[in-house]
Amino acid sequence: MFEVDYKPAVPKNKNLRIGIIGAGEIVRDAHLPAYQLAGFEVVGIYNRTVQRAESVAQQFNIPNVCKTMEELINHPEVDIVDIAVTADLQPKVVELAAKAGKHILCQKPLADTMENAKKIVALGEKYNVKIAINQQMRWAPSIRASHDIISKGLLGELTNASIQVNVLTQFENWPFLKKIKNLEIMYHSIHYLDSIRFLFGTPEYIYADGAKYPDQQVEGETRTLIHMKFPGYARGLVYDNHNNWSTQDDWYATYRFEGTEGIIKGQNGALYNYPFGQEDTIEFTSNKLIKDTWFKPNLEGKWFPHAFIGTMGELMRAIEENREPENSVNDNLLTLKMVYAAYQSMKENRPVWLEEIN
Repeated sequence: MFEVDYKPAVPKNKNLRIGIIGAGEIVRDAHLPAYQLAGFEVVGIYNRTVQRAESVAQQFNIPNVCKTMEELINHPEVDIVDIAVTADLQPKVVELAAKAGKHILCQKPLADTMENAKKIVALGEKYNVKIAINQQMRWAPSIRASHDIISKGLLGELTNASIQVNVLTQFENWPFLKKIKNLEIMYHSIHYLDSIRFLFGTPEYIYADGAKYPDQQVEGETRTLIHMKFPGYARGLVYDNHNNWSTQDDWYATYRFEGTEGIIKGQNGALYNYPFGQEDTIEFTSNKLIKDTWFKPNLEGKWFPHAFIGTMGELMRAIEENREPENSVNDNLLTLKMVYAAYQSMKENRPVWLEEIN
């Protein structure tokens, strides 16, 4: 049996303490369960609706419910501020936390404009704090395992990457998303773009199409096709439809990564039996191991919540080792360029080179 290295790494010492801004569904169902699994210490929480913060604090034994964002940020026990707010609010929160000398984990998308994203990067440099981004799909078991296989050269020269999703996502259940004009790519397929970039590198250009669905309840696109051209022979594709009205046994969320010497394929388990999910699957073949043989490593864990250990754990390790985190906000500017290139491509119906995005 071929073993793959895919589980999120955690710091040697787990003495850095977390304060969370936000107490919504993603915090309750992903951030905090992941931190409990990893043994990370959460010492405070703030939410505009105090009752929600109190409920979450009681559920996860968080000792401090702060009445203001400033109280949370300046709390003497908080070393890392974990931000879970919308993109338009994030720059202000980052500025307050960076001024206070706190390290920061930002929510994705990093910002509502490239200009604001660059401001966040500059704040980290100005106040000498580490700022990472919660692009946690990089730590989903299937993506991390694929990275391990690719990094060992078992696929040879990379040629094709595809992630295909056909599910029902009722975006209207999140009030802040109902009026968002840039929806599906900005808030969902951004994960797939970042994951493909993590595996294949940064593409040269993107050609995208986005569409609505008849009588949908939100303003933005809910189905997309995104083509990526990488230097050389490699190409990428994201197909994402959130309007599958059939039963869940008809839904699918698959990935496939190909090279001249091997193929990886499998399922993103988080989107099966949603919202409960199931564990990822992976199988791969490589001519560099045994030709015409498929290996099927067993993967433990899911995108939600286990991958969230990876984003926070990597930030903690970067602080511990005094280096840039893999998921730094500076690195994430390239993912945001892919997102904005996709939207420009949709608008102008042409390939958009990433160098056009400033």
